[in-house]
Amino acid sequence: MKNVFTNIKPQLAPEAYENYGLIEVKSSGLLSILTFSEKRKDILFLLQENPRTLSEIKDYFDVRSPEILPRLKEMETANLIVRQEGMYRLTSLGKVSAIYYKPFLDTLKAIETNEDFWRDHDLTAIPEILLNRIQELKECRIVRDEHEHIYDTHKAFLENVLSSTRFSGFASIFLPSHPSMFLELARRNIPVSIIVTPNVFFKIKSEHSAEIEEFLKFKHTSFHVYDNAKIAFVVTERFLSLSLFFKNGTFDPRNDLIGFDSLSIKWGEDLFKHYKENSIEIKNL
Repeated sequence: MKNVFTNIKPQLAPEAYENYGLIEVKSSGLLSILTFSEKRKDILFLLQENPRTLSEIKDYFDVRSPEILPRLKEMETANLIVRQEGMYRLTSLGKVSAIYYKPFLDTLKAIETNEDFWRDHDLTAIPEILLNRIQELKECRIVRDEHEHIYDTHKAFLENVLSSTRFSGFASIFLPSHPSMFLELARRNIPVSIIVTPNVFFKIKSEHSAEIEEFLKFKHTSFHVYDNAKIAFVVTERFLSLSLFFKNGTFDPRNDLIGFDSLSIKWGEDLFKHYKENSIEIKNL
């Protein structure tokens, strides 16, 4: 019988679904209670923290009773909240909704805030497990190097790096300034871990061998080679800076995704861990 309904369902008008016990999801249901109202959404997350009285809810939103009571009533009717002993609290379904709804909103925020960055670049170098955690990058913003201000942007980057107490980086492109920067950090007793692609490794080896040899002698440094990846990033305890390649295969030197919050940094650390676990360590040249 299931196969029969599967075959005929596309031929039925929506109003005919109920005749076969097939209920169509409508936008006027539970989904609309939260998605079509910022206030209801905010109430959900407010009550996720703690039950509140009507007075506390009004004070939080700085509104009068006629403005907030209809929203509360709608949420009660939808079985998201309940009023008990003068306190509004989430129902069991309300708690489940809050737990799963916030990551969904954070994911949309992370994508929409930097929509051009995610749309224009090749994302294949980001492991699926981390791409599924893109909501953790919701506080990141794009820093764009304009030609007339490129020195200022680079200076700000170096200041953040040199102010850090640990440094991890993946380089799939070669910049002449990198070997000396890595060595300077190592000389200051800052733990430094670097991963490069084979092309970058051979370039460094041929042109900066003395610097890298000194770098490798420190106990708090490590140098790895990863087969290949179209990505470049730096993560310290202060910030994450992520650069990607365009979909046509060329590196984008002007647009970096930057984050200074703890979630962005943790995401970057896990990205570095992924590459380090799959790379080969170089202990001497």
